[in-house]
Amino acid sequence: MHAIHQYQEFFITYLESQNINKEPKNLYIPIDYILSLGGKRMRPVLTLMTTEIFDDDYKKALPAAMAVEVFHNFSLVHDDIMDDAPLRRGEQTVHERWDINTGILSGDAMLILAYQYFEQYEPNVFRDLAKLFSKTALEVCEGQQWDVDFETRTDVTIPEYLKMIEYKTAVLVAAAMKMGAIVANTSTENANLIYDFGLHLGLAFQLQDDYLDAFGDPETFGKQVGGDIIENKKTYLYLKAVEYSDAKQAQELSDLFTIHSNDNEQKISKVKAIFNQTGAAEATQKAIKEYTFKAFETLEKMDIDPSKKEVLRVFGENLMGRKV
Repeated sequence: MHAIHQYQEFFITYLESQNINKEPKNLYIPIDYILSLGGKRMRPVLTLMTTEIFDDDYKKALPAAMAVEVFHNFSLVHDDIMDDAPLRRGEQTVHERWDINTGILSGDAMLILAYQYFEQYEPNVFRDLAKLFSKTALEVCEGQQWDVDFETRTDVTIPEYLKMIEYKTAVLVAAAMKMGAIVANTSTENANLIYDFGLHLGLAFQLQDDYLDAFGDPETFGKQVGGDIIENKKTYLYLKAVEYSDAKQAQELSDLFTIHSNDNEQKISKVKAIFNQTGAAEATQKAIKEYTFKAFETLEKMDIDPSKKEVLRVFGENLMGRKV
């Protein structure tokens, strides 16, 4: 096994070796741009790490890891267009740096490029990877549509929200890990368990993202802090605030989330104050821990060396305490 930063380095070296700058340049330069912006590379790291968790060489998983990273960034390019987001990882989003048409078309090309990386595997592995990937990609689209729908609904429930983030975010984390298991040719039981581990970890990760969107440090978070509030997104924080608020707080929250304010700073400040006053912020942090511990429970059932279970546990603990 290697350290997380080593897997990151292995993946970045592989990424930089890929010939993405092809013709026409106006299609491929934006792809190279979004892939070069950095980020945590969490999903491809998980693919590489999982392959070694199940006793195979991480190098075999590099194409699958690349597919996961390209697909993830494709979804970000299109999400940023839909959200009209100005920043991604502290830099201009693709549609801001170029234009919306470029973002759409380059994003489409990224989805196709992601599938092409599976062509480097033997037929049975290709089949299993592509089947999982197709299922996951469609679920991510379904999750994104629910996310959009929830912006104009006033009756979103916490179970509905959790299902949305499961599809929009957690399934890709789970699939990234299961792809490593598929490449390593481990047992079906192990592959399914590592998927469940990734699913719960992905839920914790997205809840943490929701929390950091409101309470993160703009210097380290890399995105516009308060973006979800500006867009009137019914996050876990918001839904818990509604659940715990008194009549006055509930009305104020409802009013704030039915407008697109000209004074975003004031709106963000007011909403964050309600998140704190109602205990929603604390409840969200508690939920992050609960989903992380659910992930840890799946480790007990996995047929792997205890030292490798500890590697996965430490990874989960680090995610739970992240600030970026």
